[in-house]
Amino acid sequence: MFGSAQNGVLLAARLLMASALLPTGVARALNVSGFAVTLAGAGCPAPNAMATAAVIVQVFGPLAVILGVMPRLTGLAMAGFVAGMAALLHPFWLHAGAAAVTERSFLLADLGLAGAFLMYAMTGPGAWSWRGLFGAGEASAPARAPAKVAAKAPARPKSGSVKRTGGRAPARAAA
Repeated sequence: MFGSAQNGVLLAARLLMASALLPTGVARALNVSGFAVTLAGAGCPAPNAMATAAVIVQVFGPLAVILGVMPRLTGLAMAGFVAGMAALLHPFWLHAGAAAVTERSFLLADLGLAGAFLMYAMTGPGAWSWRGLFGAGEASAPARAPAKVAAKAPARPKSGSVKRTGGRAPARAAA
């Protein structure tokens, strides 16, 4: 895809990923103690602190994704958060029958969302984002590894003009 179509798709993807977590994060923020009880029931250590941290991540993470702020950090953090919470809250291996099937489906859906956050971390937010507007245009292209700069080969002296006796190249004179 090119130009505005690619940027529109990246914006739609960011909105869809955020919509999977933001409503639940707001609901949990309104009842942190209830979420802490759920985490305690799942065997989570320090459920109050974990619930508070999870609410912060689940509210501010999707907002950062929507805006396109720090995509690598946000994408990796959200992928780790979603995968960790999925394993903690949907242990299908502890259930049997229809409950196991349901919990496995929830776990796999959350892992798919974690994969989407990883792709976001690698591709970037696109030009229609905070980073695209104020990041000097670096968001319009996907995030890539920096290109290697080709080293210019030193000029070869004419044959017979320089004799080398060792295996090391002569040091350059300081300018």
